[in-house]
Amino acid sequence: MGKNVWKKRVRRLILRLVMETHQDTFLRSRLLLGRDFMQLLAQKRLIVFGIGGVGSWCVESLVRTGLSHITLVDFDRINHSNINRQAMATSITVGRNKVDVLKERLLEINPAAHIETFCETYSKANAHLFDLNQYDFVVDAIDSLSDKAELILQASRSKAYLISSMGAARKLDPGKIKVAEFWKVFGCPLAAALRRKFRHEKDFPAVKFPCVFSDEVLENKETLLNEERTNGSLMHITAGFGLRIAYLVIERLRQELSAEK
Repeated sequence: MGKNVWKKRVRRLILRLVMETHQDTFLRSRLLLGRDFMQLLAQKRLIVFGIGGVGSWCVESLVRTGLSHITLVDFDRINHSNINRQAMATSITVGRNKVDVLKERLLEINPAAHIETFCETYSKANAHLFDLNQYDFVVDAIDSLSDKAELILQASRSKAYLISSMGAARKLDPGKIKVAEFWKVFGCPLAAALRRKFRHEKDFPAVKFPCVFSDEVLENKETLLNEERTNGSLMHITAGFGLRIAYLVIERLRQELSAEK
């Protein structure tokens, strides 16, 4: 019997033991999604860039569902202005690196999870640090226009499935949160700015990819700041974006499982 076959059998055995150990933790997930889905989810790898108001809730939701291989990327420290919308931000975590605090929180949820962290910003200069091909999912929750554009370009050329969050700031109505392919997103200044940048530089994403966005009309547009991260935002919107992304991951895996049968 080949070495690779043995490796696969050992990996399946380990996954089964992990699932049995935490069967009570993920009981409700398994009852809804099924044992086969839970085993598939436990094998998948996801990397999220930006763990603020969107990314932190996306990751927490997926870990609570049963995802156990996650890489967190964020350069920032927690400050008081994060407390109103970010999963790991509290009065006692202010000043600490976001990736460290969120990792601790996720391991409290599932001690068997494998959480890798990078206290880095993603940019063209350090894109080489991240081999996106080793992941099944790339979640883009970056605020900075130039860094977001670079991640979209690189992720779209990888083997990973890319899901991107558009602008969640200056929104109030969660009923306006939608999902669309990037080029079909409407009513979102951030998406429009990204498309202008791609057209201007004549460098385009290699594949179509889903985006979570809101078409809520902004008031006082003249006061909108250039960087998404500097505008006002509320948890029921940012978390709504993150949870919608988590759903897209789950739905993608359900489709994969269905195709295998």
